[in-house]
Parts: sequence; structure tokens; C-alpha cells
Amino acid sequence: MHAESPARYELRFAGLHHPEHGYAFPCDAEGHVDIDGLPSRARVNYLYAHTVIGRELFAPVIRSVSVDGAA
Repeated sequence: MHAESPARYELRFAGLHHPEHGYAFPCDAEGHVDIDGLPSRARVNYLYAHTVIGRELFAPVIRSVSVDGAA
């Protein structure tokens, strides 16, 4: 019997013009990001991503990701 890897979630912002470029941040199942728990550079990127939704990035989506990194 194999135990499945517990899932974690990420809030993913994909690029409007280059979908392969974007940002992803750890979050809970409802998409809440612990901003205070992010490293300073990630916090700046998170705030930037929110600022450019609709101009450079799509609105974020919540994605389940296994602990080993597989989607």
C-alpha cells in the first residue's frame, strides 16, 4: 500500500504575452498567500504580479501541486 504525497497549492500568474513566463506562490486551498512568510524578493514579485493583472499577467489560478513538485 502506497501513501500518496500530500498536496500543496500554488497561486499561479501566467504571462499574457508569454504564457510560459509568470509567477507562482505557495498558498492554501482557497488561494490565500502568507505574504509575511514569503522571502522579501518573492513578496515584491507577489505585489508586482497583482499590480499588472490584465496588462502583463492573467488573473491568478489556484493549482494543486504534489510535494515532490509534480502537478
